Amino acid sequence: MVMPAEKKLKIGLPKGSLQESTLKLFRKAGYHISVSSRSYYPSFDDPQVEAMLIRAQEMAGYVEKGILDCGLTGKDWILEQNADVHEVAELIYAKEGLKPVRWVVAVPQNSSIKKLKDLNGKRVSTELVSYTKRYLRQNGVKADVEFSWGATEVKPPHLADAIVELTETGSSLRANNLRVVDTMLESSTRFVANRKAWKDRWKKQKMENLVLLLRGALAAEEKVGLKMNVPDKSLDRVLKCLPSLNSPTISLLTEKGWYDLDVVIDERTVRDLIPELKRAGATGIVEYQLNKVIP
Repeated sequence: MVMPAEKKLKIGLPKGSLQESTLKLFRKAGYHISVSSRSYYPSFDDPQVEAMLIRAQEMAGYVEKGILDCGLTGKDWILEQNADVHEVAELIYAKEGLKPVRWVVAVPQNSSIKKLKDLNGKRVSTELVSYTKRYLRQNGVKADVEFSWGATEVKPPHLADAIVELTETGSSLRANNLRVVDTMLESSTRFVANRKAWKDRWKKQKMENLVLLLRGALAAEEKVGLKMNVPDKSLDRVLKCLPSLNSPTISLLTEKGWYDLDVVIDERTVRDLIPELKRAGATGIVEYQLNKVIP
């Protein structure tokens, strides 16, 4: 008797600058992934998921063709490949933080180029060639756009008049004495699906489950939990210290007149909030990390 093949979801994970942050996010979402230094096939602890490491620049094309059911890549590379894929979710994280990245037009500080129109007849170096050509054309600019194999920031002024480069903090541009002329595109990571795979009931459910957990892991990145004991006489004062949007869980302790209070809160507020809670009468304050926050 021939047993039916187990269903598999083929997913592409970005290799390169987003690789470590993506693997960290999946692990926080509850998926244990191991990657061999010589393998492009990460080991998932979910037997129904088959993963492959693919450059983010190529991901959308493989998903569009159905070689992969789904994958994570930047909105920039979807636009670069002009890929026809279904965008399941936006997941805002990058190499260095939880925020979108920008593609900017940059020139040397002493360049005569002050605005986009000044690029007419100039040489532009970038990795994002197709989208840059479309963007310049839409803005009435005729320039020679060349593909850059790397180290794009060092191309001006001898190898190019301007560059179109990805920036997250702007530090690399400043270090190379470049200034921004125009922000061409803001991009973030997207979970994309092949349109045919998205119509498959089992695969769609599997992808939705993945996205739910990934979003929960991202939401937890900027949150922490706080637990504390509060005497009855101090409860009102302690509650007034907490931001109005946070509804704590309050439980009676076995010791009469005392409560256990538990709340999830923005991590950036905690260092100022804990001393305030202590002065208001809270004791036994414990801060703890969160893996997932599911609304």
